[in-house]
Amino acid sequence: MERHVCADCGWVHYDNPKIVVGSVVTFEDKFLLCKRAIHPRKGFWTLPAGYLEQNETTADGAIREAYEEATAEIHIRDLLAVYSVTHISQVQIMYRSILKEPEFSAGPESLEVELFDWAEIPWNDLAFPTVYWALHQYQEIKDRESFTPFSNAVGDMLEKSLEIIRR
Repeated sequence: MERHVCADCGWVHYDNPKIVVGSVVTFEDKFLLCKRAIHPRKGFWTLPAGYLEQNETTADGAIREAYEEATAEIHIRDLLAVYSVTHISQVQIMYRSILKEPEFSAGPESLEVELFDWAEIPWNDLAFPTVYWALHQYQEIKDRESFTPFSNAVGDMLEKSLEIIRR
């Protein structure tokens, strides 16, 4: 991998990946999803997530993003997954979270916000493959108190999630 290095002083210009933080937020047996009001994938459903800010912990960032996108107050349970999305230079950190009260509304980056039963999730209208991964990985461990956090999907889950961006 080539780096930009000053020939005179040896200073390295680092162009590092962006860190995205978010949550699979549940209330009882329902999942909180936001319909995107911004590009990319405007009009598609996603988890409350966004870029980590300077001087912010990843958990605090996930809490802030849930409030910014859905005016939702959440409680972080634990780390669900860490995804390496190399083609867009992102590291996505997803938590398992609980909606404190069933009170939410669309923030400036969301057109709509809804709680969905598992069977009602708009699978064909999800914004990104990692949303599909996080929801399915959450479902796999939803009743467990302890588990090893997930990473990138493989096999069938990867193939099914990639169909999302082909639509």
